[in-house]
Amino acid sequence: MGRLFGTDGVRGLANRDLTAELALDLAVAAAHVLGESGELRTHDGGRPRAIVGRDPRASGEFLEAAVVAGLASAGVDVIRVGVLPTPAISWLTDVHDADLGVMLSASHNPMPDNGIKFFARGGHKLADELEDRIEARLDEPWDRPVGAAVGRIIDLNDAAAEYAAHLVATLPNRLDGLRVVVDGANGAASYVGPLAYRLAGAEVIEIHCAPDGLNINENCGSTHLGDLQRAVVEHGAHAGFGHDGDADRCLAVDAEGQIVDGDQLLALLALALRDRGELANDTVVATVMANLGFRHAMAQAGIAVVETAVGDRYVLEEMRRDGHILGGEQSGHIVMGRHANTGDGVLTALHTLARMAEVNASLAEIAAVMTRLPQVLINVPGVDKSRVDSDSVVQGAVSEAAAQLGSSGRVLLRPSGTEPVVRVMVEAVDAAQAEQVAHDLAAVVAVSLAL
Repeated sequence: MGRLFGTDGVRGLANRDLTAELALDLAVAAAHVLGESGELRTHDGGRPRAIVGRDPRASGEFLEAAVVAGLASAGVDVIRVGVLPTPAISWLTDVHDADLGVMLSASHNPMPDNGIKFFARGGHKLADELEDRIEARLDEPWDRPVGAAVGRIIDLNDAAAEYAAHLVATLPNRLDGLRVVVDGANGAASYVGPLAYRLAGAEVIEIHCAPDGLNINENCGSTHLGDLQRAVVEHGAHAGFGHDGDADRCLAVDAEGQIVDGDQLLALLALALRDRGELANDTVVATVMANLGFRHAMAQAGIAVVETAVGDRYVLEEMRRDGHILGGEQSGHIVMGRHANTGDGVLTALHTLARMAEVNASLAEIAAVMTRLPQVLINVPGVDKSRVDSDSVVQGAVSEAAAQLGSSGRVLLRPSGTEPVVRVMVEAVDAAQAEQVAHDLAAVVAVSLAL
């Protein structure tokens, strides 16, 4: 059997792969492992403390009950905060001095899926080693606390207001006079997102902010921006932002209905911080998938780019290791390290709007700091991805393609982390050239690395 924990917690089809029994066992195992590693401390009442939140999926209701029951039965006090974004759980874990945070969400996945993500003290993601130890402790016999040693459960009813106030307090200026459309993906940002934008002074038009437990991510949010594009133009808004189900990311739409992706958001935020003298080390962290246009824009601005593997955890690790305060991915998962320990879509949108207000410019104007080069991505299935770097035919084709593109283009071959697929990515100034080179390379990979 493969590793239970993926790159972002445990995910699966709720009530089939991710059952109430598994959720309870994971909570108990997490309490035991973190207790033994010194991550759990005693608070008032002599017990450790955990924050538990979820997105609006119907399955989150019974999975939340299972997690809360598991933690309390293991002697952990639980503060239940209800439906909130993933970054809110991280932040609340920190500010409420909790020893553990638990978020129930499958992010942008379809409604039938769900997931469990753990945060350590301070709101940081768990290290792989701790996740492996939790997985190894599932279903083991244990000595159950009784009487006053069992955990207690309380509800924190003002958690959304507390989190929204925190987000607004991070802004360098208010958003008065800006009209924004918010697509909450019928997910975790549906209430707290519009609340934060309004508290900051913006006029807010809401779409897909009416979760019913079944409609999360359904043709809406950051993965389906059509409704948002139409709404921004229809309402004459200055900008629009589409969140995913757990609101740890966002993508934007300008006043003309054009999409502004995560690379562009990262670029404009880097320049905003640099101009205020707040960009630590004059450096931003991005993944290997960041558009070449982003790299060119940062070089022109005198900002260094540190590159990581794809995945927000790798961006976070690099930021924490070297003290960088800004990093992100093309998907809109952006980490503003002075205010959050993980990607935060609402925070990203607020600071983008603040930049617009600060320089009195449109989103299109501030996003124009970079020119997005045409990027073609082809997945080649049924191949031996372990031979990508060693196959002489493939590497020869890569070298030939790179020489053909020169400094105005880029080639990247990346093995998938979860399936027998090699991802072929090509960027070039000319879209037709990028398409041709990518298809030629994909054909070489398919033949030379065939299983």
